[in-house]
Amino acid sequence: MKTIGLVGGMSWHSTATYYRLINEQVAARLGGHASARISLQSLDFSEVRDCQVRGDWAGSAALLAEATRRCVAGGADVVGLCTNLMHKNFAALEDAAAEHDVPAVHIADAVAAVARREGWTTLGLLGARWVMEETFYAERLAAHGISVVVPDEAGRELVDRVVFDEITQGVFRDESRAAYVDVMRDLSDRGADAVVLACTEIGLLVGADDAPLPVVDSAVAHASLLVDLALDVAPAPVG
Repeated sequence: MKTIGLVGGMSWHSTATYYRLINEQVAARLGGHASARISLQSLDFSEVRDCQVRGDWAGSAALLAEATRRCVAGGADVVGLCTNLMHKNFAALEDAAAEHDVPAVHIADAVAAVARREGWTTLGLLGARWVMEETFYAERLAAHGISVVVPDEAGRELVDRVVFDEITQGVFRDESRAAYVDVMRDLSDRGADAVVLACTEIGLLVGADDAPLPVVDSAVAHASLLVDLALDVAPAPVG
């Protein structure tokens, strides 16, 4: 079994989800007392969030690169970043891992693998404002033939506010869940085949049973692909 490197803490709530999902899958696949080999670096989200608010993406890139090097020093054979938004800095993480010939796995590639397996070509995109409004995430999906639909301006403001004011701080409100479901209905009406929860905490608020259309939980997809690679199972083709 290869060692999975996780760069997490953004927030710790979703990093805990990754740890649980990865270990559950390894146990289910190997049986007995099997659990995953994991090298985890959990950052102080307040430092990363400060960089986000100030627009200091070079500063956050440096934090991710150093955390990646520590993951590799701890034995990681493959590295995943346990957040969607900070894939804006994926190149820095990827380059740091490549210093030791260790691959880094982009979360949008994992999402695309699920979408292509299910035959979905248009995904509604829910996440932080940067994920919905900038191109770094949509372009990664587009490389796999997946297009995106994003909420309108009011919807984007709502989704982003709930991400940072609530769920990344461990607050889960019924009214926010209902509001997210309304946004999802609009995405479905505008042509989305499914919705990608492109913030790794959203799945803690809105489950597949709540959603009015199929859901791709990015944390679940990413964790599954990392386990495939750790166990040398060929992932489903995405291109």
